Amino acid sequence: MNDKDFSPLTPPLVRALNDKLYEKRKVAALDIEKMVREFVKTDNTGQIDALLRVLGQDFTMSHSPNSRKGGLIGLAAVSIAIGKDSGLYVQQLVKPVLTCFFDSDSRVRYYGCESLYNIIKVARGSVLPFFNDIFDGLSRLAADPDQNVRSGAELLDRLMKDIVTESSVFNLVAFIPLLRERIYSKNPFARQFIVSWLSTLNTVPDIDMLVFLPDVLDGLFQILGDTNPEVRKMTGTVLGEFLQEIRKSPAQVKFSAMANILVIHSQATDALVKHTAIQWLDDFVQLSGRTMLPFTAGILTATLPCLANVDEKQKSTRDYSRAVNNALMRLITTEEDDCPLPQAGEKTQEKPAEIREKGDGKTVSKTTKGAVLTTGCYTMKELLLCPRSRPVSTTVNELDMESVIPVLSRHLFHSSIQTRVTAFRWVYNLFLKTPNKAFRHVDELFPLLLKTFSDPSDEVVLLDLEVLAEISSSAAGKHFPLRTGQQFMLSPAVQKAIKSSHHMNDYFTVFILSLMHLFSTDQQLLDDRGSFIIRQLCLLLNAEDIYRCCAETLQQEEDHKFASHMIMTLSTILLTATELFELRTQLKDLKTDASCSLFNTLYKAWCHNPVATVALCFLAQSYQHTADLLATFGDLEVTVEFLTEIDKLVQLIESPIFTYLRLQLLDPEHSEYLLRSLYSILMLLPQSDAFHTLQHRLDCIPKIVFKQTNVRRTNVVTSSSPATKINFSVLLKHFISVQKLHRTRKPSAKSLVLAYDM
Repeated sequence: MNDKDFSPLTPPLVRALNDKLYEKRKVAALDIEKMVREFVKTDNTGQIDALLRVLGQDFTMSHSPNSRKGGLIGLAAVSIAIGKDSGLYVQQLVKPVLTCFFDSDSRVRYYGCESLYNIIKVARGSVLPFFNDIFDGLSRLAADPDQNVRSGAELLDRLMKDIVTESSVFNLVAFIPLLRERIYSKNPFARQFIVSWLSTLNTVPDIDMLVFLPDVLDGLFQILGDTNPEVRKMTGTVLGEFLQEIRKSPAQVKFSAMANILVIHSQATDALVKHTAIQWLDDFVQLSGRTMLPFTAGILTATLPCLANVDEKQKSTRDYSRAVNNALMRLITTEEDDCPLPQAGEKTQEKPAEIREKGDGKTVSKTTKGAVLTTGCYTMKELLLCPRSRPVSTTVNELDMESVIPVLSRHLFHSSIQTRVTAFRWVYNLFLKTPNKAFRHVDELFPLLLKTFSDPSDEVVLLDLEVLAEISSSAAGKHFPLRTGQQFMLSPAVQKAIKSSHHMNDYFTVFILSLMHLFSTDQQLLDDRGSFIIRQLCLLLNAEDIYRCCAETLQQEEDHKFASHMIMTLSTILLTATELFELRTQLKDLKTDASCSLFNTLYKAWCHNPVATVALCFLAQSYQHTADLLATFGDLEVTVEFLTEIDKLVQLIESPIFTYLRLQLLDPEHSEYLLRSLYSILMLLPQSDAFHTLQHRLDCIPKIVFKQTNVRRTNVVTSSSPATKINFSVLLKHFISVQKLHRTRKPSAKSLVLAYDM
């Protein structure tokens, strides 16, 4: 090598820069510094350019590590000598140094950090146009296997942060793509480096990181799941700072751009990641409102299982999950429900502000409120049976019912009671607030709801009943008729009775018939929960409708054993439950045509159980007919079960429900047939406790009452009463015929109660 190749460097300087000893290279750097100062004084920019070219190309690109080290220390010396004007040569100074960041020799990488530190310390903000290149190099050096290199990179990193913080021209938009790329590094040191930069940028007053948060949020949550405790703590702190900023300035936040990110990480296996994501979701729902509704399915998938947490360490996550669910439920309002679908043959009315689209020969009308109507080109089958083929509303921030229903369906049978309870509350809320939307999925939910009656939790069963009651009584149900194949093969009498109820829709029929079938196939459920279910339904729905439907159905029941058992259950509830007070009053007085019709309907079904029939007649004060009924009991098969039922009837007679009956024993107007009836029951009983109880009651009647009962009365009602329309002789014949069937026909496993397709 000759002197001309390295001018303006002298041969001694060239040898010193190439020396393996650091001290000699340092002395050469001091000489270069003096040389450059002279060039600056004489404004000899040509020589400065030549020197930078020699150091940047011939030395830093050399195959010798010592030459590269010499070139690096020489470039730092040139920058120091130039001083405040080094910004004019920043490209020639910075670019060669950055190439050494990727050198295979760790000492070269270390000296690269040292050299660039000295250059930037002088050039300051002039290096910002090369910020991305510097950051790219530093992000790699932060994860360098050599501790000295990492220490050098850390020192340089602090200087760069100071410069960025004090600068007003930092190009954050150009930097974000690189940051988004580097944030997915798996190295813990590189992750710490990235997180530290995010924390720094978030503290700069002139920089609004919330605008760019969607670009880095996913990466931050991935870093939060790092196994290194220091990295997790550092990332958690940064996420907390961002969340505080979101709470202060929600108007600047792109909630929808980050919602899916949170939904994904809220389902993470890492407890900290899951907890933090759900905490963010809670704030997002509170601050953004309906913006989060389209993401409900994912949120429910994440939060519903968290409600099962019993560990105290996860109590906070459970509380946040509960808060998210409650807040989301409150966002659903009746205003966003679709208009009801038209019945077959019904024309839809045109509405203002609608969007008309044509495709495949079909015209669709959409309203801005989310209501989806048809102009007659779509059939009811297309609209009802093929929900995914229906026109979809263009309204934003709506609940996506198509994705929410499958999530709720899965969690209705979750192992946790609290999760199941919340899932049922969601279903109830959907049918209550958005019935027209929810009814499009009723065929998916209905069989699942019917399976829940055997749930071990009373709270779950009660919520299940509330949902079914809402479905059965909803006006929206009249716009969603049962699909073909899900109808019930009922007699005309049953269908007429069901349709006569103006309170319910077709799903009420499905519900009651399916419930009857469930009881017929699960004797234990009927014994354990039958009374609870019926009583709750009488609170939630119209008790008369329930009893009419059950009675009309049980009239045709061929499984006589089940029919008898079911009738006794219904009879006991009718005679004892406070929920049935109004229905008892209606049957007791028989003052209206409706009450007489109800009595007739119940009587025909109650005939499956003789004792229940007697109790019904006692309730209706039809004592003459009761006496006639009991006279036929001699032909019945007396079993232990039969005697037990009579025993219970005696207990009922002694209960507050039949106070009026006991007082009527003192009234000659009533006592003749009432006394005959009670003595008939006494004769049927063996001499048991019930026998002695009833005997003692009859012994309490004054003898004067017996003397005054000289006039036989055909009934307790007057000739003007609607009850006179009841043909008791026909009812008695019906009772006798039913009992003959019980004696002659073997119990059949087949029932006329056909269940919903479960």
